[in-house]
Amino acid sequence: MPRHFADLTGAATLPTGTFQLAHRVVDDLVKNNATGVIHGPAGTGKTYAVESALEEQAARGGPAVCTLSFTARPTMRLVADQLLAALTGTTNSRNRFHITTKLLDLLAHPRRLLVVDEAQRLNSDCIELLRHLHDEPKTKFALLYVGGDGCWEVLSREPMLRSRVFRRLPFRPLAADEVPDLMRGYHPIYQDADAALLRQIDELYGQGTMRDWAAFTHTAAGLCQDAGRSRIDTEVIDNALTLLGGGVHA
Repeated sequence: MPRHFADLTGAATLPTGTFQLAHRVVDDLVKNNATGVIHGPAGTGKTYAVESALEEQAARGGPAVCTLSFTARPTMRLVADQLLAALTGTTNSRNRFHITTKLLDLLAHPRRLLVVDEAQRLNSDCIELLRHLHDEPKTKFALLYVGGDGCWEVLSREPMLRSRVFRRLPFRPLAADEVPDLMRGYHPIYQDADAALLRQIDELYGQGTMRDWAAFTHTAAGLCQDAGRSRIDTEVIDNALTLLGGGVHA
């Protein structure tokens, strides 16, 4: 499994419905050489879910995976260069059209899964290049866009891409009523914890966001260990919130 945030010891993977659907999305894209989008606010677990799905593909002998992530406002040429470098280990100083021809040959064999992270940073030209490569009859690869806030808004503005999206999965913060049961299974310090106490942590700090819950848990687990306690209590919670800046209502 991929590493938990801050290498949190003792944390379990939460089997949320969205986490499981992310595995299904990746499976479906690979089986059909299709295009998909997984998106949602930062910290909601999408990157962890995608990494887990990719590891599962590798364990089953799935296709080669090529992952790209770009800085803000990449150009079409930059996307082409980085994709070529990822596939061959070298860059090419020739013009973009020569690189595109080379990419079409490289993407024809073997079957691949191309993952584009931070996809909300792409512009229309970059999206069109990837669509062109994917639509070419001789290429054989699945294409997964992964992005944070604004990702779907950026991608859905391109009609040629939107009409080709085979799977789309939005990640959202956990609902408040999900939190107690999920957190009791997330880490031993929450085992048998009162539901009201867990909802209070969520209200003050977690906000249904897995990255925030991981940060809180990492801090609270350290405090429990220092105090020789196996479970959270109100003193541990207060001290953890203080170390984390006092919570959202500070």
